[in-house]
Amino acid sequence: MPFSSTTPRLDVRPLPPPAPELEPARDARSATRDPLAAALEDGLRAFCGRQRADGHWAGDYGGPLFLLPGFAIACHVTGVELSDYQRRRMIAYLEHVQNHDGGWGLHIESPSYVFGTTLNYVALRLLGVGPDDTRAARARAWLLAHGGAAGVPNWGKFWLAVLGVYSWDGVLPVPPELWLMPRSVPLHPANYWCHTRAIYLPVSYLYGRRARGPESQLLGALRQEIFCERVDEIRWSALREQVAPGDVYTPHSTLLRFAGRALAQYDRVHVRALRRRALAAVLDHIRHEDESTNYLDIGPVSKPLNMLAIWFAEGDSPRFRRHVERLGDYLWDAEDGMKVQGYNGSQLWDTAFTAQAILESGMADELDATLQRAHAFIDANQVRENVPDHARYFRDATIGAWPFSTAEQAWPVSDCTAEALKVSLLLAPRVESPLSDARLRQAADFLLSQQNDDGGWSEYERRRGPAWLELFNAAELFGDIMIAQTYVECTAAAVKGLSAFSRHDPRYRRGAVQDAIARGARCIRALQRDDGSFYGSWGVCFTYGTWFGIEGLLAAGASRHDDAIRRAVAFLRATQRDDGGWGESYRSCTELRYVQHERAQVVNTAWAMLALMAAGCTSREVLEPAARLLASRQRADGTWAQEAISGVFNKACMINYDNYRNIFPLWALARYHRVMETSAH
Repeated sequence: MPFSSTTPRLDVRPLPPPAPELEPARDARSATRDPLAAALEDGLRAFCGRQRADGHWAGDYGGPLFLLPGFAIACHVTGVELSDYQRRRMIAYLEHVQNHDGGWGLHIESPSYVFGTTLNYVALRLLGVGPDDTRAARARAWLLAHGGAAGVPNWGKFWLAVLGVYSWDGVLPVPPELWLMPRSVPLHPANYWCHTRAIYLPVSYLYGRRARGPESQLLGALRQEIFCERVDEIRWSALREQVAPGDVYTPHSTLLRFAGRALAQYDRVHVRALRRRALAAVLDHIRHEDESTNYLDIGPVSKPLNMLAIWFAEGDSPRFRRHVERLGDYLWDAEDGMKVQGYNGSQLWDTAFTAQAILESGMADELDATLQRAHAFIDANQVRENVPDHARYFRDATIGAWPFSTAEQAWPVSDCTAEALKVSLLLAPRVESPLSDARLRQAADFLLSQQNDDGGWSEYERRRGPAWLELFNAAELFGDIMIAQTYVECTAAAVKGLSAFSRHDPRYRRGAVQDAIARGARCIRALQRDDGSFYGSWGVCFTYGTWFGIEGLLAAGASRHDDAIRRAVAFLRATQRDDGGWGESYRSCTELRYVQHERAQVVNTAWAMLALMAAGCTSREVLEPAARLLASRQRADGTWAQEAISGVFNKACMINYDNYRNIFPLWALARYHRVMETSAH
């Protein structure tokens, strides 16, 4: 594709400046102060001092190890120029997260995968690392010892095919013609989970065009480096279903294998006119997604894929340039190097939680300026209008909702909406311009519109497709990706948000609100496991889910003596460690059972404390050792160090919530002081 005389460059958009600094803690760790009170005060001052001027808290949202390679491949194919600094920092990150055996995993704490090792080896080479470099040589040795790139999962096959080091004949078919089916057909992509749908869009376009990057000497070398056999001897079609066993979380179903083979036969004889029509329709949807999200797109996988689709369709066009301008929103330069984040940030989510922690701390008046800025951010980032032509492009109404990151990105999220709604109501007496009743009602309307038939809530949209669509999961690495799922976290948050709204505005849609709360509570009960716990789908794991389950049931009107609450409390009491804390391994998420971490984790400990205290636990024997553990882990500057990874998605991939290590210990200590003071009286 032709380029203009100026090569596009990947630039990182600057963060808003810091907020005005707070007064330093008075005689930090003074002998006259109670150590737990000192930990709370010093921690709040330190963390509030990290607030940005626009009211949010910036943080590292990295962890998955397949994101940076996608950006590197997209930039290489399209000719986007990385600066020397960016290359060095990305290489530093890849070196930092490389496993001792030379490979890379699915995420920063996982064992090595063929998927992670193949893609990150390719990324190293594209970033300028030579094949004889120690880092590359160790990775290549691991990869070839495990069968080479022939066994890379289908997602990896796709990236390699676009780059030009793998044949499209070895990729499971992704026909764009599915978009032309009536939406009433369950297999229509409109019925998929929104992230799967958003990825299927550009993937089907690129597959339908057999898009392939420009040839180069480097690509020729890569073909020889990542396969165990000679490339000209590979029978590519035989690799479609070949996946390294260690990479498989969800095996191919018999139905998927049959569909893949049938679609491969169709692809050989497809009608060219129909293919052109399908590609045009897909490109139209891609452009809509780009424009409705200001070229951020829904996430860091669809973002570079959409950019590639636009480049292959238009070359160095204004749309392509706008894509390049927004790539930097996903980059984060941290102590361990430059990485691609799992979203364009978690700004709204973190701000809503932080505000609640401050409000419960007893220091709200002292930190009033911090809360004013937090409210301003929440106010500014409510989605104020529907996506244009949303029904035509398979989008739901968005007005009144809040996103995970920023309103500019515009994808609404149920639990973010619920938490922001609740915080807006809590902050209303403190701010000059609280949100109007009309805007609060829009938020409630959004939550009511998103309740699933089972009474629960998914994160972005109501469930659209039947459960059997999961049999078509071709992303071997993840679970539950084909349709929107009901989550205890989203359900509990929605119940809490609607309960708070009903107290503020009891007459508005009273029947619908009360019915939604009751149905949500029944769903939460149905999600409780036999041991009393709740599985957390977005945090690690049972401590997280159980915190939400308890608070959701209480918000719906359950008594603290309710059997479900008592069983949840018993589960948490049973998993407390001898040192007073709680600690879960990420393996809890993948193995669907509680797996102890080798040491207590401050985030798990805080979640368990919040849950127990919400359920009415006031036992010093239980709570004080946990609180002291939190205080003992606090650093001299008032913050907490990053410990084990605490976030998860799609059951198998972990992700880092940088701000959790400060938000939740502070919130737990704040609640601890309030509960202890109340019980003393």
